[in-house]
Amino acid sequence: MTGFSELLRAEAEPIWRAIFGHPFLREIKDGTLPLETFQYYLGQDYHYLEGFGRAVAMTLAKAPDADLLQDLAHRVMTPVERPLHHQLIEAAGLTMPEVEGATRSPTNTAYVNHMLVTAEMYGLGPTAAALLPCPWTYHLLKDEIGQSEHPLYGQWTRFYVEGFLQSSVDAWTGFVDEMAERVGEQEREAMRYAFMASSRYEYMFWDAAYRREAWPV
Repeated sequence: MTGFSELLRAEAEPIWRAIFGHPFLREIKDGTLPLETFQYYLGQDYHYLEGFGRAVAMTLAKAPDADLLQDLAHRVMTPVERPLHHQLIEAAGLTMPEVEGATRSPTNTAYVNHMLVTAEMYGLGPTAAALLPCPWTYHLLKDEIGQSEHPLYGQWTRFYVEGFLQSSVDAWTGFVDEMAERVGEQEREAMRYAFMASSRYEYMFWDAAYRREAWPV
């Protein structure tokens, strides 16, 4: 039987194709992405992951049983990408005060708010569906763009090529599939909407980084 997460992934496939074909990722692969663009991305991603972690933490009180509570707590206490961030920030010629002081872009703000509002208004199912596209699409970069030979960007791609997000993807797809079996059609529709919205925001996040998006006023 096909899990609900796979049904969502199939529906989002056109969006994910656009993500993997985005010039940001293609230029990462061939080493031509301007350093300033990657620096911008690192600052935005740092702040995005803070919002992601807050959304995960908000789901703890909504876990329907002790086993799911324990599994969710592990997601909160294991910020997989933080060590990579600190390594890349230094390698990219940035300092932590510069990264922490970066202004969250309009797209980043909207994406984080989408996750937080979903976590506030709904239960574990829609929140897990909102959080899943980020680790899942990043994990698939190992197959979609592979290893970059660029000295800096190669450090970034290696993290995903070596599969460090596998356990995260397994956990979030598991939450989505389990909750889809427990809830009714209305809640599953909320899960579908949350997943599709986050998939679109994933594309927009790459595009905003590529353009170094700023607030217009």
